[in-house]
Amino acid sequence: MVKPSYGDLPPKEAESAVLTDAGSRQGPPAGIPDIEAPALKKASASYLTLISLANFGVAMAFIVPMSYSLAVRISQLAPGHEELLGYVTGTAQFISIAASPLVGVWSDRFRSRLGRRTPFMIGGALLGILGLLGISLAPSVLLIGLGWVFGLFGWAAAGQAILNLQADRIPEEQRGKISAFSGLSAQIAPVLGIGIAYAVSSSTLLVFLVPGLVGLALVALFSLVKREGSSVGLVHNSTVTVKALLTSYTFSPRKHPDFGWNWLGRFIFFMGLYFNTTFGSFFYAQRLGLPIKEVAGTVALIGMLGIVAATAGALTGGFLSDKLRRRRLFAFLGGLLFLAGGITEAYAHSFITLLVGALIMQCAIALFSAVDQAIIFAVLPDRAQAGRYLAVVGFAQRIPSAIAPLLAPFIIVLGAAGAEKNYTALYLTGAALALIGSLIIFLKIKSVR
Repeated sequence: MVKPSYGDLPPKEAESAVLTDAGSRQGPPAGIPDIEAPALKKASASYLTLISLANFGVAMAFIVPMSYSLAVRISQLAPGHEELLGYVTGTAQFISIAASPLVGVWSDRFRSRLGRRTPFMIGGALLGILGLLGISLAPSVLLIGLGWVFGLFGWAAAGQAILNLQADRIPEEQRGKISAFSGLSAQIAPVLGIGIAYAVSSSTLLVFLVPGLVGLALVALFSLVKREGSSVGLVHNSTVTVKALLTSYTFSPRKHPDFGWNWLGRFIFFMGLYFNTTFGSFFYAQRLGLPIKEVAGTVALIGMLGIVAATAGALTGGFLSDKLRRRRLFAFLGGLLFLAGGITEAYAHSFITLLVGALIMQCAIALFSAVDQAIIFAVLPDRAQAGRYLAVVGFAQRIPSAIAPLLAPFIIVLGAAGAEKNYTALYLTGAALALIGSLIIFLKIKSVR
C-alpha cells in the first residue's frame, strides 16, 4: 500500500494515519480499494483563514442565486408564478444530490499532482460560473432550470471538496473553530453577496456573474497558496464496482448509531431551515408591501445587521464547544433559538419585528451549524473515506433543500386569503422541525459530549 503525499503535513506522532478519530477503522465497501487517511496535525492560522475564505466564496456563489437572484430572474420571465422557484431549485437539488456520493468516492481515490480534493474545487467552481452565466442569458424558465442544474452541481462539488479537506486536515482540538469559521462565512457570504447583487441590479449578467467570480477567485487563492500535495501515489489496486457505488449512498445505522442519529437530526433541522429561507424574498416582499425586485435592499440590510448575531452564534458555539468539550448542548441551544426566531417572524408585519426574528434565526443557524459540523467530524465511520461519508452527510442538508421548496408551495396556499400566501404556517412548521432536529442530536448521540 502506498501512502499519498499531503504536502506540509508530516505524520503526527500520537496518531496513526490509518485510524479514525475513535481509534477503529471501518473498512471500505467491497469493490472500493483501501485508502489511508492523511495524518492530522494542528493547522496554521493562515491555513484556517484561507480555507474559510474559500468556503466564503463558494457560499456566496451559490446561496445568492438561491436566496435572491433566481427569484428575480424568474419574476422577470414568469411574473406572478413564484412557485416556479421551488420547482427550479428543487429539481437541481435532486440531481446534485444523486451525483454527490459518486463525486465523493471519486474524490477519495483521485490521483493527480494537485491532490485528491483540489481538482474538484477548481473544476466545480468553473462549472458553477458557466451555469450562472447560462442563467443570466436564458430566455425561458426551462433554460434557467437547466443552467441551475449545472451551476448548483459545480458549486456543490467545490464546497464538498473544501469540507473533505477539513476532515482530512483539521484535528479534533480545532474542529470547533474551523466549524465556527465555516458557519460564519456561510452566514456572511449571502448577505454581502446580495448587497453586491443589489448594487449591480441594473445588469442581470452581473447579478449572477460577480458573486460567482468572487467564489472562483477565493477558491483559486486557497488552492495556490496552500497546495494540497500530490496524490499520484494513492493506492489504486482495483476498480470500483457498480455494487460498491450503490453501497456508497448508504451506511449502517446499527454499526454507526451516532452517525445515524446525527444524520437524522441534521435532516430534520435543515428541513425546518429551508422552509423558512427558500421563499425569504417573497415573504419579505409580502409582509412589507414591496415589489420583489426592491426587496433586495431590505434583505441585504437585515442580513448585514445579522452578521453580528451570526458571529456571536458561530464563535460561541465553535470556540466554547472546543474549550468545554461539549457539543450537543450547543446544538440544542441552536434549535431553541431557531424556534424563537421562527415564531417571531411568523407573526411579524413590520420591519422591526422582522429584523428581530431574523437576527435570532441567524444566530441560531450559525450556532447549530458550527457545532454540528464538529460533531460530524467526530462520528465519521472512517476518516480515510471522508469524501464518501461527507457526501452521505450532505444528503441530510441537501435533500431538505430539494424537498422543502417543493412542499412549501402547498403549505403557503393552505388557508391563504386571495393573493396573500400563508407564510405564518410555513414559518411555524419550519421552527418546530428545527427544534425537533436539534433535540434528537442532544438526546441520542452518545460518543460526543
